[in-house]
Amino acid sequence: MTLLIIVVTLAIIFDFINGFHDAANSIATIVSTKVLTPFQAVLWAAAFNFIALFVAKYIIGEFGIANTVSKVVLEQYITLPIILSGLLAAICWNLLTWLLGIPSSSSHTLIGGFAGAAICANGFQSIHSAVIIKIASFIVLAPLIGMIISSMITVGILWAFRRTKARKAEHIFKKLQLVSSGLFSLGHGMNDSQKVMGIIATALIAVGQIDSVDTMPGWVPFTCFGAIGLGTMMGGWRIVKTMGTKITKVTALEGVCAETAGALTLFLTEILKIPVSTTHTITGAIMGVGAVKRLSAVRWGITINLLWAWILTIPVSALLAALVYLIVNGIGIN
Repeated sequence: MTLLIIVVTLAIIFDFINGFHDAANSIATIVSTKVLTPFQAVLWAAAFNFIALFVAKYIIGEFGIANTVSKVVLEQYITLPIILSGLLAAICWNLLTWLLGIPSSSSHTLIGGFAGAAICANGFQSIHSAVIIKIASFIVLAPLIGMIISSMITVGILWAFRRTKARKAEHIFKKLQLVSSGLFSLGHGMNDSQKVMGIIATALIAVGQIDSVDTMPGWVPFTCFGAIGLGTMMGGWRIVKTMGTKITKVTALEGVCAETAGALTLFLTEILKIPVSTTHTITGAIMGVGAVKRLSAVRWGITINLLWAWILTIPVSALLAALVYLIVNGIGIN
């Protein structure tokens, strides 16, 4: 029981860290265009992170992403030490990338850590390869979808407002950024909170308290959505700088396009029950609006560095989790 409490506590801590690590994803553009102050922006984003709980529970009617995450490792191989090792590795990688200001994926960190610890304990037969491949494919697909949608939205809006005076258009889109930022934060809350819900549900399944994600107690989603909201309120200023200014300069109009495209991508993956990176999604969307202006508007050197960080996240997290598992197993934690 003590180890279960430790695992659940670490999962909630990871959720909180995920919130401030990924806060920049939903507030970078709204801060860089001075629509809201950083403090106002994190409050706005945090509120929608939590509102996402009610959307997922009462409108969508299920926690599909949590169910997908719970199936990364086959049930017969799941143990609390494996979950503990994956969480510790994911927390370490998240904190390191936050300190370095690298917008990496908390999603893939968690999944890589969970799978890596299981492989170390039982070999590759312990993981559900099809689930992991599907999740990993969206390292490329999520930013690509975000880029395509944002490019289309940008072109459409530029055409629709082609006769509107610049000052009036700027005023309109600064107001609309409140809506688009809220929608993206809603998608962020629904997607990222469920990943931790899946891990906690898996731990409860491992000790026989529940038999599936569908039967998890109500405190699990409430705590997970609340923790990510609180984490978002802490902000992520190092990553705000990268997301809001280093990839491409973002105006209010472009902020609306990027955030709306990011939100639509997250809503799509929610329907498909695929956990994706909100970081990858919004980065692709920002690149899309930049490319509509001109290809040189996107700082491709920065983007390539980000891509390397994304690709390395799962294997590095898996290796780190394997090392942690060897330590945990060596000192007899079970």
